[in-house]
Amino acid sequence: MYSFLHNLLSDKKGGEIFVLFGGWHLFYIVLTLAAVVVLCLFLKNKIDTARKKVIQLIINIAFGLYVVDLFLMPLAYGEFDIEKLPFHACTAMCVTCFLSYHSRFFEKYRTSFVLLGLISNMVYLIYPAGVMWHAVHPLSYRVIQTLIFHSVMTIYGLLMLIYEHDKFVLKKCYRDLGVVICMTLWALLGNYIYNGTSDGYSHFFNWFFVVRDPFYAIPESVAPFIMPFLNIAIFFAAEMAVCLIVKGIRRAKYFEK
Repeated sequence: MYSFLHNLLSDKKGGEIFVLFGGWHLFYIVLTLAAVVVLCLFLKNKIDTARKKVIQLIINIAFGLYVVDLFLMPLAYGEFDIEKLPFHACTAMCVTCFLSYHSRFFEKYRTSFVLLGLISNMVYLIYPAGVMWHAVHPLSYRVIQTLIFHSVMTIYGLLMLIYEHDKFVLKKCYRDLGVVICMTLWALLGNYIYNGTSDGYSHFFNWFFVVRDPFYAIPESVAPFIMPFLNIAIFFAAEMAVCLIVKGIRRAKYFEK
């Protein structure tokens, strides 16, 4: 059974590979947008309770995809991929969004989790660097699981903005800032624990891009001192921009419950 599952899930090399804005990449982007449109049409005449149940079901699916992947990684790659631990905003916000439906403490930060999760997952969906680096076939498990996970998280975030837009308010931006700061500290902890050299093998991760500039514009010698603050500023500014857009659309009455 192990051999069968490993052959099924392992990276497929040779032939076509997944490339940025190639046919398969565009397929996932279009599929995500189409899913949002279809769900909006389906939920258009539904009561709020039904909409909330569907939205919660979507985050449950995203969380399920993440948990199942943790168990399938040894079968797919022959090892546990440490980089998929929840130290990136994409995965960490999946966990916290899920917990926000089961914990009163996390519930009051739900919209902040959604904002950070939507931005980070949408950015990855547009630029899936982690998948492209492996140069594998588009039908490899690595590509399918990663793109579907980020697609589902993007769908969840967009539906939250559409149907829970009144909860995204600027006067509570301190919560949004607090979540970004906590995410940065959490990522710094992950990088501090797991980065290093052992038995001649170097482990280097860059969770939430807090120890290295992903575009290499900032020298590596100073990046660890600059990137945490830069990340906080960029992500918080992006979240405030989303809130302003939502506020503008809400005032124009384009959002209707």
